Amino acid sequence: MTGRPPAIGKGAAEEGAALLTVLLLVAVMAALSAVVLERLRLATHLATNGIALDQARAFAVGGEAVIVARIAGFAGPGIERTTLAGNWNKRAFTIPIPGGLAVARVRDGGNCFNLNSVAEGATATELTTRPAGQQQFVALQEALGIDRGTAMRIAAALADWIDGDVVPNPGGAEDADYARAARPYRTANTLIAEGSELRAVAGVTPEIYATLRPWICALPGAQMSPINVNTLLPDQAPLLAMLLPGRIDVGRAREVLVRRPSAGWGSTADFWRTQTLANLTVPAEAASQVQIKTRWFALDLDVQLAGAQVTETALIDGGLVPARVLLRRWGEGE
Repeated sequence: MTGRPPAIGKGAAEEGAALLTVLLLVAVMAALSAVVLERLRLATHLATNGIALDQARAFAVGGEAVIVARIAGFAGPGIERTTLAGNWNKRAFTIPIPGGLAVARVRDGGNCFNLNSVAEGATATELTTRPAGQQQFVALQEALGIDRGTAMRIAAALADWIDGDVVPNPGGAEDADYARAARPYRTANTLIAEGSELRAVAGVTPEIYATLRPWICALPGAQMSPINVNTLLPDQAPLLAMLLPGRIDVGRAREVLVRRPSAGWGSTADFWRTQTLANLTVPAEAASQVQIKTRWFALDLDVQLAGAQVTETALIDGGLVPARVLLRRWGEGE
């Protein structure tokens, strides 16, 4: 007789289904475990990075204290002038830290065009346009290759951006002009806090901003740009030329700086008595801008620690006793 294969019983079928279920659960649990472990690894990595960033920022603040103490040697009480002696301007100072390294660079923070100088006034609601500041801004832009018409419109628009009224200056721009933009916005009607704010002013294209960025700053207050002729470098001659628009060009300004005494000028009167400048008629406001002692110092600080990197820029007021950090900005992007 031909035999038949034994029939698979109900119990055997149930055992096979149970085995498949168990295998499926094991596979699901393995997948979930892999996801959980990856999430845990990522969370641990983020936590470690967060701790390293916090430590790096703490070291950056400590680095500030070191630099502020050094600045006392440039602008402390009893010091009558700030010069380039000691090679401190833009020099990299290395500050060792446990497990990492901090690099600081200090430069004269007043040798720039103060954007807020296109206005004047004691409070934000009292700010009005300052023609002398606008003229200097126009002169600086022209020295940098920006045509006069564009330069005048940007200077007027910047004054409108800061002043307290809503009436546009000739060639300027107020709220009504910005309201027509694809993304409408309004003027600040107060002092600028950071140089990158200039990008929002009418007429300032990305190309123009890139040209102006190394030459501008936003100092606290609407004072005219304080230019220290003892620390101004020859390649910064446009900042000297802008003080006397139409009276001195960039070439002559560079010549003055190249011939600066090795120990710097002892007084502003000595500066104005130089051969190139002696016969010039200098407005009182421009004459008062020339300094031989620096008050504002700009700090660029880079901290690397355990794979984390922190970049900081700060503005230090060396005129206070002791010197103090007034503004701090994290990151290098704008």
